[in-house]
Amino acid sequence: MQSIKVGLAGYGFSGQSFHRPLLSHLEEFHIGAVLSSNEEKVLKDIEGATVVSSLDELLQEDIELIVITTPNHLHYRMIKQSLLADKHVIVEKPFVTNSREGEELLALAKERGLLLSVFHNRRWDADFLTIQQLLKDEALGEIYTYEAHFDRFRPVIKDRWKENKIEGAGVLYDLGSHLLDQALTLFGSPQWVQADVFPQRDPEKAEDYFLITLGYDVLRVQLYSRSIVLDAGPRYQIHGLKGSYVKHGMDRQEEDLKAGRNPLTEEWGREDEENWGVLTTIRGEEIVSEVIPSEKGDYTQFYLGIYRALRENNPLPVDPEEALQVIKVIEACKESADKKCVIQLNK
Repeated sequence: MQSIKVGLAGYGFSGQSFHRPLLSHLEEFHIGAVLSSNEEKVLKDIEGATVVSSLDELLQEDIELIVITTPNHLHYRMIKQSLLADKHVIVEKPFVTNSREGEELLALAKERGLLLSVFHNRRWDADFLTIQQLLKDEALGEIYTYEAHFDRFRPVIKDRWKENKIEGAGVLYDLGSHLLDQALTLFGSPQWVQADVFPQRDPEKAEDYFLITLGYDVLRVQLYSRSIVLDAGPRYQIHGLKGSYVKHGMDRQEEDLKAGRNPLTEEWGREDEENWGVLTTIRGEEIVSEVIPSEKGDYTQFYLGIYRALRENNPLPVDPEEALQVIKVIEACKESADKKCVIQLNK
């Protein structure tokens, strides 16, 4: 097996908690160099890695894949520089902060014959995989409403880039990109968007609340993120002509990665039974509710898909065109919130 040599650009929360542990446990990859200002922290986690202080230095290393985990407003510049250096690129979500930049990068990657993908890892959450299977099995029939939440209780605002009023900050780009990517994966692009997005805790900070409605014929998709929610309630509610599926709790992989657990174990990604969802259907004249075991979540599938794309010419696990569509919908959400109106989208 010819492993892929990786350069990790950034070693903050995402680089340290998601990408490093996934890459380190997969024999298909080898982290050769890391861009970071904290050499001690990097070498504690990645023995033998070369630590550099600039992207220029990182691109000069013997690597073929750059993984970018820096703040959102730096994504465009760093992706472009990496592609121009003939490196394949993975970038943390969101892809970029505006669609014009995304279109330019897609064209550049195609022109240079390079792979470009976005780490939309929550496609491999246990609950989302379960929802995909239920829809594939048509267990709910035609879907009329889909509701997804990413709520938290954070009354105190931290002094960090994600919560300050800078380009690409705020929950719409952060958590909204997750929820939108999942919705678009399930249902495709909507016909129209209506959104309420604003900084609920402090008007001088980045937005920390959104309610997004996506319109598709009879289907309505509602996506929420709120920062002052002590009792979160259901994470997903899906209602169709044949039944309903209601699901509480968060996928556990993020917490397990932060705790240092091995993502290659048999128990990885298995949800606790208390978090399994409930499927309610009509059987004859009876309404029957049953607990449905969640599918096994597995973030390693993203990187295994990247390996197969690079070594076996398979399709990318996340097509950058799909990631670009997320950005276009985010832009429509921002316009809708600013103008307080419905925004029609071109199919």
